Amino acid sequence: MNRREAIERVAWILGGTVIGAEFFLSGCKPSAGKVEDLFDKDHVAFLNEVADTILPKTNTPGAKEAKVGEFMGVMVRDCYTADDQKIFLDGLGKIDEAADKKFSVKFMQADVKQRTAVLADLDKEQAAYTKTKKKEDPNHFYYMIKQLTLLGYFTSEVGCTQALRYLPVPGKFDGNYPYKKGDKAWALA
Repeated sequence: MNRREAIERVAWILGGTVIGAEFFLSGCKPSAGKVEDLFDKDHVAFLNEVADTILPKTNTPGAKEAKVGEFMGVMVRDCYTADDQKIFLDGLGKIDEAADKKFSVKFMQADVKQRTAVLADLDKEQAAYTKTKKKEDPNHFYYMIKQLTLLGYFTSEVGCTQALRYLPVPGKFDGNYPYKKGDKAWALA
């Protein structure tokens, strides 16, 4: 998925079903521990690389610069159920397995094209799973990763001020503001 597609889909994703939404509505309950209680430095680095493959640096900073890996760690630790936490953590190993199966390397040793191919395969897998998923079925780990990548990036300072149009002090409301195809979406401050 390229950045343009990601930006076009972020509105749908953020407005759609959010895994852990019941916790968002009632407020995440931060644990007394740190992200490292559930995710070590290697996990966070891995998540940064996965997120940066989904939203790489172009003319705007990528997901790694937005520290999306740390964001994912906090959200999974504080807002996901124990079942979803296990699925998410087990999924990190599945990314490595998919890279090993396809290219005989671990994800972190793969080049950008190989990483992209692995994640594209996982994206197709999760899309097929999501189409047939029943309410009681568990969530797909890659769906969670994509969702948190987009949420983390587009709510970060980097995402809001550099990838989206940002107006630090709002002007007047103009419901008839002209839109030109290719314009950046507005960040909500």
